Amino acid sequence: MATIRRFEDLEIWQRARELCKKVYSSVMKPPISKEYRLADQMKGSSGSVMDNIAEGFDRGSRLEFVNSLSIARGEAGELKSQLYRCLDNNFISQELFDELLQETDELIRKISSFIDYLNKSAIRGQKFKDRVK
Repeated sequence: MATIRRFEDLEIWQRARELCKKVYSSVMKPPISKEYRLADQMKGSSGSVMDNIAEGFDRGSRLEFVNSLSIARGEAGELKSQLYRCLDNNFISQELFDELLQETDELIRKISSFIDYLNKSAIRGQKFKDRVK
């Protein structure tokens, strides 16, 4: 397996980026675009998923990365709740809701799997690679 050197190479970050683009596109259209606070929250939570993945990766520590991934997973959960609010208030169609919810659930599963992998790994990260135990 190839070594990942940049957060942009992570599948979870790529998926989070695609989800964020879809959320932004969706909230820029009426009627949700008129719900400024909700639209802003959705842009924030979807952006935070990809941002936390990137930040954690670039911290160079496995434990800090796991913590940031946990935050990213929480932000994805927040987005799911916001999607339900949109559906319940008829701001988005059932079809769009289903699509975004499915993508968010899949991203949460992939982040969770990656957290499990990192928790079982002996890799300490670049920050600690030259330190003696």
